[in-house]
Amino acid sequence: MAYDNKQEKQSWMRRRVEDAIRGGLTRAYNTVKVDPPRFLMQLRVAHGLPLATFHGVYTLPLDRLDDVAESVIRGGMKLAAAEGAGFGLGGLLTLVPDLGVLSAITIRMIQKLSLIYGFELNTDDEIAELWIAAASAAGVDISRELLEKEVVQRFVPRVIQRIAAQASAEMVEKWAGRLIPIASSAIGCALNYYFVRAWGERAHAHFRAKHLAARRTLAEEQERLSASLSTPLLS
Repeated sequence: MAYDNKQEKQSWMRRRVEDAIRGGLTRAYNTVKVDPPRFLMQLRVAHGLPLATFHGVYTLPLDRLDDVAESVIRGGMKLAAAEGAGFGLGGLLTLVPDLGVLSAITIRMIQKLSLIYGFELNTDDEIAELWIAAASAAGVDISRELLEKEVVQRFVPRVIQRIAAQASAEMVEKWAGRLIPIASSAIGCALNYYFVRAWGERAHAHFRAKHLAARRTLAEEQERLSASLSTPLLS
């Protein structure tokens, strides 16, 4: 009987968490998007990157981009930790607003990582790529959903649902301590910190790999162009 009650409570909590994450991710993407021109200015002023456009990142040393990406992840981790400590004082009662804010922090961090590595989110393909990165960060396999990548209006909600289902299972297991308000402040701080770190590191690896692939493609195109220009014309 005790086991059944525990399973029922966990099932109820997981549904609540899944709904909160799904709603939080959707609202976060629609309402707290990163402003690319403003972030470009931040990269120039705060990080000293000599950029006129985001395409310029392909001419910069990779280690400079990595340093900025790691700084963005650390900033997200600290913000999430502070948010988790504050909301955590209420235990389960503050779980839903906590997840909404955590979703916003996470999605903004992933958007910034995308921009740092030269992906501007101007097209449907780039928007889809953002959510592919978010799914990768959450440890979700969306190979089936990729068939609908061209139709962003269908693709994004399905990916958000998959992320919410995966993340809710992890959170219900790891956030059990937040049922106890006395301890939940410290627990919420630590869990939010490591949650954002894990997602940030996975998203970082995703965009870095795509950036390297894009660099190779650009280098190959440049070599072909140089070769065609150096070929003597037939008289």
